[in-house]
Amino acid sequence: MDVHTANKRALLPRLRAFDAGVLADDAVFHVYHPVNDLAGRAEVEAGYLAPLRRAFPDIERRDDFLLAGRWQESDWVATAGHYCGTFAAPFLRIPPTGGVAWLRFVEVFRVVESRVAEAYIHLDLIDLMRQAGCSPFPRSLGADPLVPGPCTHDGILLDPQDPATSEASLALMQAMGAGLRSYDGKTLDSMGMERFWSERMLWYGPCGIGSNRGIRGFQTFHQGPFLHAFPDRVGGSHQARFGDGMYVLSSGWPSVRATFAGHWLGQAPTGGPVTMRVTDIWRREGDKLVENWVLIDIPDVMRQAGRDLFAHLPG
Repeated sequence: MDVHTANKRALLPRLRAFDAGVLADDAVFHVYHPVNDLAGRAEVEAGYLAPLRRAFPDIERRDDFLLAGRWQESDWVATAGHYCGTFAAPFLRIPPTGGVAWLRFVEVFRVVESRVAEAYIHLDLIDLMRQAGCSPFPRSLGADPLVPGPCTHDGILLDPQDPATSEASLALMQAMGAGLRSYDGKTLDSMGMERFWSERMLWYGPCGIGSNRGIRGFQTFHQGPFLHAFPDRVGGSHQARFGDGMYVLSSGWPSVRATFAGHWLGQAPTGGPVTMRVTDIWRREGDKLVENWVLIDIPDVMRQAGRDLFAHLPG
């Protein structure tokens, strides 16, 4: 068994059991704002895991993805899906609903000897606010469904994957990234996204941006507004980036640097620099990308712009 398959099989049951013993004693967690950085197992337990369990006492994980690969001499495992449970107590000042709620997550773990040494955690807290009736945004640009897993229902990869297939998936994503960087500042068509994306692509963004379908939907509800706000965006700084079978993961903390030059999600531009914490998962079919799951730490972007998205909450 290769190391990536071994790591996935070792971690998944312990993550589902919320077993803090899966963490190294000196594990470091980098979590979506406002949690941010936690150092050591005890701090991770007190600052992240315990509040999550208090808010959702019957919490369970619904994993849609389990991927792994190697990046910059380290071994990584990534999971994504939803936490599900009765929202019974406040979580990060978000008021409970008393009913079932879904909290979308992406977790990217650096693994050493089958334990988590470092983690990058995205939580779609804006969507949890939406479910609680206290979203900071009137509506998302696109749609706000309960974001599904892959339509092929094969995102939990517990068996070894063909290295050539994984490399081809990564190469397609990197070619698409080069296309994004070819933007001429005038027309979105200059990036030639039709070379890389299926006509029936689905893009699942964070609440506030929302989800969309097709290249035109992608351009209308995400790319256009995003490039209007951040025309000089530069990406490429990653904590992890790898292919695993027909899937690719990329995570950066931050992975985008830009000038906040135009209105975005109701926020006036500052004219100053911002960074963005972003994690993507892509699925390909043949020589095209067909689905893309994206979480951006929007509260952290707004914090840098001087807006606290949690200020209106009752807690």
